[in-house]
Amino acid sequence: MLELYHHGTSVCAAKPRIALAEKALPWVSRYVDILKDEHFAPEYLKLNPKGVVPTLVHDGRVIRESTLIGEYLDEVFPDPPLKPSDPWDRVRMRLWTKRLDEELHAACGIVTFAISHRHAVLANPPELVEAYIDKAGPAERERRRRKLQRGIDDPEAQGALRVYDRFLEDMNTALEDQPWLAGEHFSLAEVGVIPYVNRLDMLQLSGLWTEQRPHLADWFARVKARASFEPALFGYVPPALRELMRERGTEAWPGVRALLE
Repeated sequence: MLELYHHGTSVCAAKPRIALAEKALPWVSRYVDILKDEHFAPEYLKLNPKGVVPTLVHDGRVIRESTLIGEYLDEVFPDPPLKPSDPWDRVRMRLWTKRLDEELHAACGIVTFAISHRHAVLANPPELVEAYIDKAGPAERERRRRKLQRGIDDPEAQGALRVYDRFLEDMNTALEDQPWLAGEHFSLAEVGVIPYVNRLDMLQLSGLWTEQRPHLADWFARVKARASFEPALFGYVPPALRELMRERGTEAWPGVRALLE
């Protein structure tokens, strides 16, 4: 039995949902509401001591880390394959997933907070906002206050947007002469990258490719046409949070465009 501990808005948790859907594998949903701190519950920390999602449990065996979960699923359930048969293409695939873990994941969290999620914090009474700031501890308190107040005008958010922009440009270049990131076939590179590009789309920042990166735009259209896309990416997203991202992203887009021009 495959059990996936996950949350609807986690980009990492979307990766195994895509892989499971692509392989048409039955799985049991174990929803962990990170907005209610359920990932810090003692019973969940036994499965994942870092207190993050996703976690896959396969017949009692615990697999952590979204990139490794994808590799595991493809090795245990190899049909249809999500790794290229050619060694060079497998290297290219893993270079994309490595960049996600080392570069883009942190940038995604910073951008999401700057554009959208900080507004959910600011909607609270002032004393709760201050409690949120104080929770960071003395060393991080002013940094958290700055990020909360300045949004995309904060230097850290602007740096994260530039990391994203470089990544998108590299995608567009790679897709000039091939349909998928690691060659001729949909692979774990797509499984990993899709949630991060979709996050920008949810934040109404799709102009970053529709206005200037045609190969990336075509790729994303192909991705969205796959049967796995809608249920894996949106099947578990809280509607109110999806609307918050749409509304605040629309407000932020002119500033993002001006920053990256």
